[in-house]
Amino acid sequence: MTTTTSILPAGRTVKLGLSRIGYEVKTYFRQGDAVFFSFLFPLVMLTIFSVAFSEQNFGSDAEPLTAASFYLPGMLAAGLLLSGLQNLAIDIAGEKGDGTLKRFAGTPLPVLSYFIGKIGQVFVTGIMQAALLLLVARVVFQVELPTDPAKWATFAWVFVLGVSTSAILGIALSGLPRSGKSATAVIIPIALVLQFISGVYLGFSQLPEWLQNVASVFPLKWMAQGMRSVFLPENFAAIEQGGTWDLPGVAIVTAIWLVVGLAATRMTFRWIRKDS
Repeated sequence: MTTTTSILPAGRTVKLGLSRIGYEVKTYFRQGDAVFFSFLFPLVMLTIFSVAFSEQNFGSDAEPLTAASFYLPGMLAAGLLLSGLQNLAIDIAGEKGDGTLKRFAGTPLPVLSYFIGKIGQVFVTGIMQAALLLLVARVVFQVELPTDPAKWATFAWVFVLGVSTSAILGIALSGLPRSGKSATAVIIPIALVLQFISGVYLGFSQLPEWLQNVASVFPLKWMAQGMRSVFLPENFAAIEQGGTWDLPGVAIVTAIWLVVGLAATRMTFRWIRKDS
């Protein structure tokens, strides 16, 4: 079945997209499983690791580092992945499966407006999630946050680039599950494996070199590295691959995956599945 929609002016398309952001955010927070497994999950894991390893020093005798300080950058990076890739991949796959996208195909809603709503929701929830992580880390676990404006500037661009890339990859991956019911079983393991090999739950320098090389192909490793450059002491750069924070590499690899995600979305996204 071929469906045609009227072409709306660009301003109207953007306005429709912006109006959908509020709707998408409200819908997101009404889904208990999505809130737990994407929004609250990094906070839960930060709390578990901070309490479990509260007696362990992750730094040196001269410059001690608590578990909360050590794990905070990884959980912030994981939040980008979960808010973007995992959340959107499962959400859009579910909308394909329950016929929501098919109904959209019969309305004048432009695809761009739909995407603006989805990506806007990821940015809103991602900012809220990062703020919550930083607040709990500072207030509950007494993590010393950076005071250098340059550090926060780095945090800002790593966050924006990371959440954008994760959101676009999530849209691209939404076509992978064969049905909406299988989306969680397909997408969550992918996100979980990436977190384990990218220095989120395990110290990246402690992983075998071959596994570090595998992780370096994917964007989460670089997003976590960018976050570590903001929140960990400078001497920790020596144990990274190459012995530096390599922020240009963070930007380049993450941007490459953003382009890959855009190309995959352009080629594969349909209002209606081809096999429907």
